[in-house]
Amino acid sequence: MNDIFLFLIHLGITALSLWVASFIFRGIKFANTGSLTMAALLLGLANAFIRPIIIALTIPLTVVTFGFFLLVINALMMMFVSSAVPGFKVSGFWTAFFASIFIAVLSFFVGLFIFQSGDHPILVPAQHGLTYT
Repeated sequence: MNDIFLFLIHLGITALSLWVASFIFRGIKFANTGSLTMAALLLGLANAFIRPIIIALTIPLTVVTFGFFLLVINALMMMFVSSAVPGFKVSGFWTAFFASIFIAVLSFFVGLFIFQSGDHPILVPAQHGLTYT
């Protein structure tokens, strides 16, 4: 698959996860489809460019908390995106915290379902051990 197609698939997965999260968490609201799409796009960009910098700056805190501080960083990314996208509202830190966990897990499983072909190797048990498909 070409890069733009993969980007669009990941954008769709993120948008779907955000949309489902808005039904589960009352504190997440979208004004329209445009705000949902813009939030998914900006969340992907924030996670690709801003999040690694924040992780690098907070390595000692992440190590001391055995990696749990990464959940706080995920929540902060969601709150940052909600402040930057008109029509996307997150009611508070704890909503962002638990919603970001939900979104990460849902995105992971949807991605596994979509990318189960030869695009990304998945370990599949075979008769004589584990093989890559």
